[in-house]
Amino acid sequence: MSEIATHHAISWHRIQAMVLRYWYLLMSSWPRLLELIYWPALQIITWGFLQNYISQNDNFFARAGGTLIGAVILWDILFRGQLGFSISFLEEMWARNLGNLMMSPLKPIEFLISLMIMSLIRLAIGVIPMTLLALFFFDFNFFAIGLPLIAFFCNLIFTSWSIGIFVSGLVLRNGLGAESIVWTLMFGLMPLACVYYPVAVLPDWLQWLAWTLPPTYVFEGMRTLLIDHVFRADLMVWSLGINAVLFVASFAIFLALLRSAKHHGSLLGGGE
Repeated sequence: MSEIATHHAISWHRIQAMVLRYWYLLMSSWPRLLELIYWPALQIITWGFLQNYISQNDNFFARAGGTLIGAVILWDILFRGQLGFSISFLEEMWARNLGNLMMSPLKPIEFLISLMIMSLIRLAIGVIPMTLLALFFFDFNFFAIGLPLIAFFCNLIFTSWSIGIFVSGLVLRNGLGAESIVWTLMFGLMPLACVYYPVAVLPDWLQWLAWTLPPTYVFEGMRTLLIDHVFRADLMVWSLGINAVLFVASFAIFLALLRSAKHHGSLLGGGE
């Protein structure tokens, strides 16, 4: 009877061993450690700036019109464009199939183009119902924006691909322990991209950094179009120029990380 009681008793040594396992796993992965600080800081910064913007504009909601709904839809295009790209990549990592692909005649550029196409397919499946809901429930016709919508969409999708290529390279090199970067990096850009408020709300020392991000120009252009009914083509040109630089840089970084993964043998592993 005493042996049975001992068998069913809780062992704090075993609990301690498991806690140590998870502690070492956490401390050995900087993305996991950073994520613990990342989300609380991101929430307070993003909504803090929005609070400042609303408090500085007494008639904010009257002037805002459909800018908040428009910002939500454009943000979803940006986020889901990157997520659709990265999820398709992660599915190869989860299936431990990436090594097979890299040993096949498939070229890296062909692999990336296929991921871009899948991101468009995934994006369409998610965003089209979203725009219809905005129309029926809130009387906001997203497609009434007209031709400027093409400029908004192209710039946002190019940014999402650049970030998708970059984070895929990081996961490729560091393994699935860096998987959280796929979900978190884009949200880190939200406060600086000024999704829900203009760049002028940011402190002066942050504004210059915000203007280095292509989405900032898109969201500023969207607000100008919906509030002042003016299309700022110059903002779209600047966004496209920065996107071109980011796209080339992300592809070069991906190739460098791919070579590093092959050199260090992490291509076939892909574990934690």
